[in-house]
Amino acid sequence: MYDSEQENWRILTNNEIYASVTKLTIKETIRLNRLRWFGHVQRMGGNRIPERALCMNLGTTRLRGRPRNRWQDEVRENGRIVGGERWQEKVHNREEWKKLLRTARNRHILHMPMEGRNE
Repeated sequence: MYDSEQENWRILTNNEIYASVTKLTIKETIRLNRLRWFGHVQRMGGNRIPERALCMNLGTTRLRGRPRNRWQDEVRENGRIVGGERWQEKVHNREEWKKLLRTARNRHILHMPMEGRNE
């Protein structure tokens, strides 16, 4: 990038580029869509198939070593980041949930910096 005050060129870091771009990253989009879908399924009434699949327990054991993150683990972590400790209560009020996700999208709350992340 050209700096007119010092009249020289320098290479921007990834974080500086991300800060200057107003669009969501792919990871932010995926995280927000995951939360949006979770809210949709949680508000479903009765015993519908998506709701049953979400709450299904297969009864299998997990492999040894560090457990891989499950879909539910990611939803729980992202929901906590966006809505605080009582985020699951906000899911059942559609307007409040949409407002919460809109705020997260506008403020880039789910943006994870590149340092220290193995993704």
